[in-house]
Amino acid sequence: MSTQAAPDQEYFETGALVGVLTTQPLDRILDYKAPEGGCWQGAFVEVPLGPRKVLGVVWGPGKGDFDYAKVRTILKVLDVAPMRQELQQFLLRSAEYTLTPLSSMLRLATRAPGLSDPPSMQKIYRLGQGTPDRVTTARTRVIEALTEYGGLSFTLKEVAELAGVSASVVKGLVAQGVVSEEDRPRDLPFARLDPNHAGKDLTEAQDTAAATLRTGVAAETYGTTLLHGVTGSGKTEVYLEAVAECLEKGRQALVLLPEIALTAEFLTRVEARFGAKPAEWHSGVTMTERRRIWKMVGQGGAQMVIGARSALFLPYQNLGLIVVDEEHDTSYKQEDGVLYNARDMAVLRAHLCGAQVILATATPSLETWANAESGKYGKLTLASRYGPSVMPEMCAIDMRDEKLPSNRWISERLRQEVLKRVEKGEQSLLFINRRGYAPVTICRACGHQIACDHCDARMVEHRFQKRLQCHQCGESKPMPEACPNCEVEGKLAPVGPGVERLAEEAAEQFPDQRVVTLSSDMFGSARALKAQIADIAAGGADIIIGTQLVAKGHNFPLLTLVGVIDADLGLQGSDLRAAERTFQLMRQVAGRAGRSERKGLALLQSYQPEHPVIRAILAGNEEQFWRAEADQRRHSGVPPFGRMAGIVISAPDPQDAFDLGAEMARRNGPLHRVGAQVFGPAPAPIARIRGRHRVRLLVKADKGAPLQKALSQWVQQFRIGPQVRLSVDIDPQSFY
Repeated sequence: MSTQAAPDQEYFETGALVGVLTTQPLDRILDYKAPEGGCWQGAFVEVPLGPRKVLGVVWGPGKGDFDYAKVRTILKVLDVAPMRQELQQFLLRSAEYTLTPLSSMLRLATRAPGLSDPPSMQKIYRLGQGTPDRVTTARTRVIEALTEYGGLSFTLKEVAELAGVSASVVKGLVAQGVVSEEDRPRDLPFARLDPNHAGKDLTEAQDTAAATLRTGVAAETYGTTLLHGVTGSGKTEVYLEAVAECLEKGRQALVLLPEIALTAEFLTRVEARFGAKPAEWHSGVTMTERRRIWKMVGQGGAQMVIGARSALFLPYQNLGLIVVDEEHDTSYKQEDGVLYNARDMAVLRAHLCGAQVILATATPSLETWANAESGKYGKLTLASRYGPSVMPEMCAIDMRDEKLPSNRWISERLRQEVLKRVEKGEQSLLFINRRGYAPVTICRACGHQIACDHCDARMVEHRFQKRLQCHQCGESKPMPEACPNCEVEGKLAPVGPGVERLAEEAAEQFPDQRVVTLSSDMFGSARALKAQIADIAAGGADIIIGTQLVAKGHNFPLLTLVGVIDADLGLQGSDLRAAERTFQLMRQVAGRAGRSERKGLALLQSYQPEHPVIRAILAGNEEQFWRAEADQRRHSGVPPFGRMAGIVISAPDPQDAFDLGAEMARRNGPLHRVGAQVFGPAPAPIARIRGRHRVRLLVKADKGAPLQKALSQWVQQFRIGPQVRLSVDIDPQSFY
């Protein structure tokens, strides 16, 4: 481990002027005096700012444009590894690309508690040399447990749990010297991963792809590769070989996953491959563990990190590989606060530190597909599934021919196919990409639809919780007995299905079967969600009712039937990515079927089976779909063949938002000079969120236009009132 600065970082003597970037919302770097003993560029420091003490980083030499006598001194240098210049450059470039204040980027890179606290200690216990004054069953269990694990040490809680005794029993043995009690640092390095630990046997296609990836990692230079493999083709085992090469080189590896729920199975696979578990970074990790990971990553005490998108901003000592698994997934785009796409930022970070990027997916984003087609990215293809499993058969059910009652959504053919699987002891998945019980609740007396008080959005009924919830702002209230508008009781009715309503129908249709619902908002913790997924994989359900959560990388060996309840849902609206996302989602969810030796079947319920996207999904000709989609985007000049930026202005008074939007549209000189077009202002599709009225403008430019510079000059022309907020979204993924 190392907490020393890199050779290319400047040292500042005591009293020297240094520039410190703080995590506070300021638009400049502040001058401070180096503390007693000096400091390195990149040092994490605590500095005075007004009456407060705040976190910052020594960014470089100070400007010296302030009276030296009035310059305050850095309070202390934190006992953590300094920020490397590579990370400084990454934060700078990310801020410039996304038009985000640099202080906000620094906050992303310091999201761990207690960084300024002194190193904390914890007590650990191991077998000592003494003998007990008397032998009891409980004491014997403690001695046997510690003897079984040799010289290993444990916390008090761990010893008590291993032996099945109370903590007081262990403490009693400590007093007699039978158990040794010692202090050790709380933030310890992670267990070393062994790149030569036994891996799985690879097929010829997998071995060829793995060899190519290992060669790229061994070169220790930048490169990005699309690893495109059908669902179940073993992409994970292939890129873990690239991780092994990275570890062999003494460099660190990062694997980004789109969902916390995916980490449990993935951690098991990593441990099987390398003999130990890696660091795990996401919202479900405790604050204590976050601090440990942050520090160990900077010191080189964590060789591999499995994480959500924010893991990209950790202070790696020597990052050599970034894997973006399910690279097409929309959750890689941060939609509030700092607006960035982790897939694109991964490529930027790897470029700055000479690392390789692997973009792994069965259904690539059009941006990644186009970069691979043009030769900007390498491309490796796994065209068949691993082992004896084959791709599922895919068919459409034309719902226009089905005679379903208005409150039913499972067609007769799908019901019969589910029953066939039940008889064989196999699992079925019924998929609908809509959370809650029903998307709309209407009063049959007056026609009123229950909407959010703070947003222009209908509230979604969550019957399991007996509440209505707004999926825009999170507002929640109990389900009323009477209509809020006309106050008539007993007339409120759900309209349309959500995952909970589908589960209710499935329980009625299949009363003797085990029906389990998987939806991200139905679990109180990441641990509970992981446990449920593990139980399903072990055969703990006959019928799974799921949302988009189940389409992402899970492996249920007994699952042989997937029924998509509303395959047309994603084709509605004006989103330029609607066709792409529907194609990806349908292919991904269908790929859950038949991943072991049993053949799978995917049935898509559709009211428009002749739609080009539905036909492309059923035909399975991905290249034909991507080329047709690319031609349409190219003709329209939209991403990835053009550039776009979304501007959202919000204010409590809608007139304030419209006035600023209209003025911006009129004074668009900086954008006009680079050939960009401005559309709007117009009310956002969801025109009010959290009580703030929202107005959108859309900027469209050619691929090579210097859009960020023009946008910055454009926005700086306007004075924005205290009640008005303006956000700029480069490369927007959603247009609500």
